[in-house]
Amino acid sequence: MAGRFEGRNVLVAGAGVSGRSAAEALLAAGAAVTVTDASADRLAALASLQAQGAELVAGLSEPPAGTDLVVTSPGWRPDSPLLAVSVAAGVEVIGEVELAWRLDQDKATPATWLAVTGTNGKTTTVSMLESILLAAGVDVVACGNVGLPVVDAVRAGHEVLAVELSSFQLHWSDSVAAFAAVVLNLAADHLDWHGSLVAYGDAKAKVYAGNSVAVANADDAWSTRLSAAAAADARRVSFTLGVPQENQLGVEDASLVDRAFGDGVVLASLADVHPAGPHNVANALAAAALARAHGVAAAAVAEGLRSFEPGAHRSVPVAEAAGVSYVDDSKATNPHAADAALRAHPRVVWIAGGLLKGAEVDDLVAANADRLAAVVLIGRDRDRFAAALARHAPDVPVREVAAGDDAGMLEAVRVANGFARPGSVVLLAPAAASMDMFTDYAHRGRAFADAVRAVLADATAATHGR
Repeated sequence: MAGRFEGRNVLVAGAGVSGRSAAEALLAAGAAVTVTDASADRLAALASLQAQGAELVAGLSEPPAGTDLVVTSPGWRPDSPLLAVSVAAGVEVIGEVELAWRLDQDKATPATWLAVTGTNGKTTTVSMLESILLAAGVDVVACGNVGLPVVDAVRAGHEVLAVELSSFQLHWSDSVAAFAAVVLNLAADHLDWHGSLVAYGDAKAKVYAGNSVAVANADDAWSTRLSAAAAADARRVSFTLGVPQENQLGVEDASLVDRAFGDGVVLASLADVHPAGPHNVANALAAAALARAHGVAAAAVAEGLRSFEPGAHRSVPVAEAAGVSYVDDSKATNPHAADAALRAHPRVVWIAGGLLKGAEVDDLVAANADRLAAVVLIGRDRDRFAAALARHAPDVPVREVAAGDDAGMLEAVRVANGFARPGSVVLLAPAAASMDMFTDYAHRGRAFADAVRAVLADATAATHGR
């Protein structure tokens, strides 16, 4: 029997990682595939697809005649000319995740999807969830915004998918119905893409469509509000950093406790959660809730959390010298994430700045003013940080670094090191995106680590007279 994509004319918009995966899957499903991208170089990297029958066309601003479906990469905004023209012409536009869902539903035994979204903590939570499920002996893979395209995970045939979903991916998903899902939190981010916080929240709320189990963060008003989008017959569960009530997971006597899927059963100790900090305890509780919804035993939660390896650039210690610690949280790409990073330390020399994407930093600065020893600002929107600091932390020393790329980071770390005193932390938690100075947040984090090592090496050489 022919599949739903066989013989259909499909345009794939975007020649990045998810675009390649979508095109390969569609070709395997018998579709006639055209791939477009603004970059001829990215298209050239997909030359192998031509041998499989795909057509590569640079810079399309409207779908070719006869196009039945457009599959877009998540970074393409809804007002992109190609997508806007497609929608106006009545051509369906979906994302790679929606494509993966449809391919999965056509299988004799579809995978179980456990989905995670939110402004911050998604990758950590999905990775914790994967670790817990692996400890339970489940055939699972983390996929989606965490790195592995969901299409590839579906084609590999895994039993369970731990799916990280961004607001961009959810915007282009209309029928995805994960077995269990959670919105971790919501704060201003990507407003330049969505247009407003409400529209951003509406995209996140789509993760609750069709769930059997809907998990919310009882400590986050937006998460609780968005969970109302779950179906009336969905089981509703929440987690809290406080003592859990009925149908909640929470913290009691330094332990993670389940009163939703168990009668007060202890899942793990707080010591099992790393890196430490309230935000990661919340992430662990969310992961545990999804795992328990899938029927995982309590012992596997503790084992999975203990064996979990945090991802790079998420509150990672880089070095310690002369009583000063250096911590890389380059993944703090918005004010909400930076707030969690700052609250983990009592005295901070803060390296901040970059692209704010429509977010504001006044609340962030006001909430953390008393822990700031000094601030070093980098990136395009550093003037907005400086203005907020002048309003809410006028006594905190502030230095701005105008240089970009790795040289700018080296200067920022040198300046920060001059402010640091024993007992303080030099913290890279930019509260902003990185693309004004770096390729991505990982490049920014590597530049910070390299700069720390260089500055400390210079200090050691000076001490020894070399």
